[in-house]
Amino acid sequence: MPEAISDSIYIADYDPRWPAMFDEERARLDAAIGEWAADIQHVGSTSIPGIAAKPIIDIAVHLNLLVDALKCITPLVEHLQYECLGEFGIPDRIYFRKGTATPLRGQSAGHDGAGRTHQIHMYPLGHDQYAKQITFRDYLRAHPEASREYEALKRELAARHAGDIEAYADAKSDFVQSILRSAALARSPSPAETEGGDQPAMG
Repeated sequence: MPEAISDSIYIADYDPRWPAMFDEERARLDAAIGEWAADIQHVGSTSIPGIAAKPIIDIAVHLNLLVDALKCITPLVEHLQYECLGEFGIPDRIYFRKGTATPLRGQSAGHDGAGRTHQIHMYPLGHDQYAKQITFRDYLRAHPEASREYEALKRELAARHAGDIEAYADAKSDFVQSILRSAALARSPSPAETEGGDQPAMG
């Protein structure tokens, strides 16, 4: 019987296999639930090249309609061995996790210490949490200095809150919000763009 692994928070060094692990799982998801998924994206820290992360692949699935989540439960649970935990604290999100009986270090940290290799965050079109996950990922991918700062913060907080996943997540929130604000500012048009130029046709 394998030795039990501590459920304390552990930040693993970047693993170059993470993108391929996502690609393999996305292919399985496409086959199982592709008719209901408008988009399937790799999110979370394992989606950001070069930075350390908890070794769990986070996947965001954008549904055409939230009711389509009900149609996804059977193929995910019966064919891909996911467990459905409902909204799990975020309204209109459906959360799934893929368990493992032999978790790596860092794959058991959480509310109940259950080992998991992948987790799915399923949202209806237009859900703000989906947009925030993509925005945060894309900004850190484009700004290596910010991604290194995030990595250092995670290591510090994992040491400080080793046994408390909620405190760890809460302590990251200020940084996450600052990145979302920076991304919003980067998308905002300059004064020159707003003061002149052609206006879009309104039909």
